[in-house]
Amino acid sequence: MDLRIIHHNHNVANLETSIAFYEKALGLHEKRRKTAQDGSYIIVYMGAREDNFEIELTWLRDHPDHYDLGECEFHLAFGTDPEEFDAVHRLHQEMGCICFENPKMGIYFIEDPDGYWLEIVPHK
Repeated sequence: MDLRIIHHNHNVANLETSIAFYEKALGLHEKRRKTAQDGSYIIVYMGAREDNFEIELTWLRDHPDHYDLGECEFHLAFGTDPEEFDAVHRLHQEMGCICFENPKMGIYFIEDPDGYWLEIVPHK
């Protein structure tokens, strides 16, 4: 069997705010987008240039402005070169998006505009 993870979906309340966050915080860019003919949804696929994995940002016109993420006991993890970890951490501090840190483990989490947690870890 040859199955691969290709994308992960995050439903978002404000598509442009989310795109800007993922560009600045994680260096992702828009790879492609799908828009419903009736305007009921827009899906934007964000990814890194050298990676095939994508985050699918889905905006639904008729959904309320806030998504209930429950206890948010799920996350995606992003790795960075250990030499760049401190600079990435400073960027996230400046953005005010760090929501949890575990210095003992050498990791921290950032929160996107819709409340999704994203783990930042140095590559080992």
